[in-house]
Amino acid sequence: MTVDGRIKEAELLYERGVFGDDSSVFDPAERGLDGVEADLALARGRLIHARYLRERVEDPRELGLFERAAELYGRLGDERGEAEALFWIGTFHQLVRDDNGTALPALRRARELAARAGDRLTLSYVLRHLGFADHMAGRLDSARAHFEESTRLRRELGFLPGVAANLIGLAFLAAQQDRREDAAELLAEAGRLAEKSEAHGVQRWVAEARAELDLA
Repeated sequence: MTVDGRIKEAELLYERGVFGDDSSVFDPAERGLDGVEADLALARGRLIHARYLRERVEDPRELGLFERAAELYGRLGDERGEAEALFWIGTFHQLVRDDNGTALPALRRARELAARAGDRLTLSYVLRHLGFADHMAGRLDSARAHFEESTRLRRELGFLPGVAANLIGLAFLAAQQDRREDAAELLAEAGRLAEKSEAHGVQRWVAEARAELDLA
């Protein structure tokens, strides 16, 4: 049911409760609105995070929104939603606070829930960020495995901008492991996919990676 549909349902349940003297409506109405609140908190938190990526200024609302979404999804038994909210909590700690120690438990729990819910897209994001954590810790083989599994899922889903973004990460790993030819090939494919999908932000990342790795 859409957000508007759930709000309309709550209105109808309100009428049944008041005019129909039906006390059974209150719990389902609350659950429906909890779902709306969770979806809204998650959407607003994602938008705030996107602004952070451009401006690099922490917004004090971001973490609280993701935590509220995770709490509500957990209360509703919505494992897919909870997995996504936990992913964003982990991402906040990893990217905004530069704190992998706090990020990793949330990311690992998100991986477990996303896998159980069959949410391959969220799982691909979680694996990507677990790859970041491994890379930062110097666990290059493990980082590569996480990025490659994330990329496999994204190819299956046809998520081309996400594939291109992952190939950039794999290129950095390849360069660090003295596989410069592989790095150049990975960036070339990333550039083609980004252009094909009109992912202009990813195209910029490819150009920046080529310059940083001296593979222009």
